[in-house]
Amino acid sequence: MRLVDSSAWIEWLVASRTSAEVKPALPNREDWLVPTIVQLELAKWANRTLEEEKADRVVAFSAKCVVVPLDTEIALAAAELCRQHKLATADAIVYATALAHGADVLTCDADFAALAGVTYIAKT
Repeated sequence: MRLVDSSAWIEWLVASRTSAEVKPALPNREDWLVPTIVQLELAKWANRTLEEEKADRVVAFSAKCVVVPLDTEIALAAAELCRQHKLATADAIVYATALAHGADVLTCDADFAALAGVTYIAKT
């Protein structure tokens, strides 16, 4: 399983220069873990940036992946990760979700770079 963070999704979706490195690292849809916080971040970005039809397709694609809702176990683990690693709340939820499901994280967010189980691709 691989959890694709919002930053990597966006690089891929806009076909940025960084997407050339992100695209080959994307998992098959059945191995693509999507926390609901990532769906929220993607929907916000897509609704602000894309035409309505394209925004709807992004959300629909995310819903066909392995979606993980925020539950108490993940929330408490995220709180501890905030404390340990000084992560923002959404980042801690993403990382806690990956840990809870034995997944690694694909991201372009430097806040994750030093964490175990993270594939960090710097934006170019």
